[in-house]
Amino acid sequence: MIIIGGGATGLGAAVDAASRGFKVVLFEQADFTKSTSSKSTKLAHGGVRYLAQGDVGLVVEALRERGIMKQNAPHLVKAQPFIIGNYQWWEKPFYTMGLTMYDVLAGKRSLGHSKPLSRETVLKEIPCISTKGLRGGVLYYDGQFDDSRMAVNLMQTAVDQQGVPLNYMKVEGLLKNAAGKVKGVKVRDQFTQQVYEVKGEAVINATGIFVDQIIQMDAPEAYPMVKPSQGVHLVVDRSFLGGETAIMIPKTSDGRVLFGVPWHDRVILGTTDTPMDEFTLEPRALEEEVEFILRTAGQYLSRQPKREDVLCVYAGLRPLAAPKQNADGSKTKEISRRHKVVIADSGLLTITGGKWTTYRDMAEDIVNRAIEVAGLPQKECRTATLRIHGYKENVDRSNYRYVYGSDYEDIKAIQDADPSLAEPLHEGLDFTGSEVVWAVREEMAMTVEDVLFRRLRAVFMDARASIEMAPRVAAIMAKEMNKDTAWEQNEVARYTEVARGYIL
Repeated sequence: MIIIGGGATGLGAAVDAASRGFKVVLFEQADFTKSTSSKSTKLAHGGVRYLAQGDVGLVVEALRERGIMKQNAPHLVKAQPFIIGNYQWWEKPFYTMGLTMYDVLAGKRSLGHSKPLSRETVLKEIPCISTKGLRGGVLYYDGQFDDSRMAVNLMQTAVDQQGVPLNYMKVEGLLKNAAGKVKGVKVRDQFTQQVYEVKGEAVINATGIFVDQIIQMDAPEAYPMVKPSQGVHLVVDRSFLGGETAIMIPKTSDGRVLFGVPWHDRVILGTTDTPMDEFTLEPRALEEEVEFILRTAGQYLSRQPKREDVLCVYAGLRPLAAPKQNADGSKTKEISRRHKVVIADSGLLTITGGKWTTYRDMAEDIVNRAIEVAGLPQKECRTATLRIHGYKENVDRSNYRYVYGSDYEDIKAIQDADPSLAEPLHEGLDFTGSEVVWAVREEMAMTVEDVLFRRLRAVFMDARASIEMAPRVAAIMAKEMNKDTAWEQNEVARYTEVARGYIL
């Protein structure tokens, strides 16, 4: 099987297919999760909003998958308490009822029981919630995780299962046999520019917002499948919530929900849902999206976040499987978050839509379909109980390095061998040189951006500080990868240019 796309769905499919014993190669044009899958709200959740919309099937699927994610990657996925503050008399009974239903649907995979709270308890849990008119609240539990760390571990799991995931390999064409069936790809190494032809029985297009580009290589006349919707998040200091409990604002002025979620000693505020026409690897937040989040969060927090409080602003494009009659995408929040599989006459398989939480279920679906289409031997899916690389129970979350799970002992061994690598890379962020070396040796990091965006997550914690760290990171990488000072300077310049887009 050849999988195109190294986001959540593609990596999930690589793990699934490799663990069943198939030969698998995955090609990603940039770095794993460069696009949408590293820019989520960092929630493994059933989707309270989908319950309100009446999509019970999607909620049940997502709650089941949330439980499997936590079971198979306990070092990355944890139960997170949320509170909905109540300001109207009817809100407490209304939300208590709805969230009790959410618990019931989760069944034995529930992460904790919902319950109504007094005003005093809400203020104890979220000291910085707005007190004006506050009557109490409702507590519920969902999952929280680190998205691109999860993806890195999926990549490593695929390797552990004898799969071959490769970043910086761009698919530029499809290979067809005499009968017109897709039986391979033309792929270009983005560093050497060398082109390879790779043949396979099944080709899976899991490129997220870019699926239409691959489909059009097969059938130039094909109708576009995806309507991108932009989701923006702002990262601020943890003091804006004042505790470890997240806040959920159930109905904003645009009819969405807004979250304030503790994450790695910061708070993530978001998200938006803006129809877009442009497909880009580096989307940028619109001014009105930033203002909307600041204004809405300010209505529910005792301290209004201002532009200068924002440590990072990031935007991701959701690949919504837009129905044809809704191709203008005017109401993206009403387009289903369910995934969609399309099989072309040529046998090219495309999967799009869905969400991080359901990545494993999507992968199982697309691999099952690939087996059918390509006439491969039937082999059972194993991922429902397959431990993700780094699996470790009961990690110490007070230290950021918990994200490495069982790998952390090996990182410590690197700094024991070279104590200079134990020194912090920046006074404001708790990262060391040993983690940079580890990212290069074991996590396929090729650029400074790969390290600071998707291995260490530094840009999301403080974009300005990450730019200050870049020269040190480049120097460590250059030594490890045997690169010259010209490479270092080029990498720092490139990194600085990209990271500036994450500063307000």
